[in-house]
Amino acid sequence: MGYFEAALVEYLRELYYPDGFTFPLCDIPVKFLLIELGREAASLLMLASVAALIGSGFIDRFAGFAFVFGVWDISYYLFLKLFEDWPPSIFTVDLLFLIPLPWVGPVWAPVLVSVALIWAAVCVWRDLDRGIAVKLTTVEWALEILSGLIIIASFLAAAPSVLLKGMPPPYQWYSWLFGMMIGVTIFLRARRRARRL
Repeated sequence: MGYFEAALVEYLRELYYPDGFTFPLCDIPVKFLLIELGREAASLLMLASVAALIGSGFIDRFAGFAFVFGVWDISYYLFLKLFEDWPPSIFTVDLLFLIPLPWVGPVWAPVLVSVALIWAAVCVWRDLDRGIAVKLTTVEWALEILSGLIIIASFLAAAPSVLLKGMPPPYQWYSWLFGMMIGVTIFLRARRRARRL
């Protein structure tokens, strides 16, 4: 799926950014923009479908989604690097996603989120193999969701600027870091509690 995503982005860049992708964003016909939004939604649906086939319980399937999402995102950048030697650096600012508004951030940010998702999934699976089920409380799930929303907000902060065909402002890495710290801390806490039971 990473290859699939990178191939489509490669075609779009050849059409709309023949000199290489950069900001400000160029104008794309509404028809193609809607198709692209649908493609992104379909990608998420495919990832969820794969995850649904992986496990037998909710936490198992949730780990499956986290794992395939992380592998998809990292392999996407690896294939882009192979196709067009892009990004030139992990600090390169990219257009990450379009739903519901443009997500913008340096490449390192989504890649580290993906690494954390893969790590968490592997931890859950290793615990399940040992008969330990990580179960989050309602409050912990709420905090994990908050963590994700903070990270997403750090990517969406540039949306107004890029929609107005401007350059993205400096990335709010401190918001990203705060969201990551909440997510990882809550996960480690739930995992420690599961191991004590």
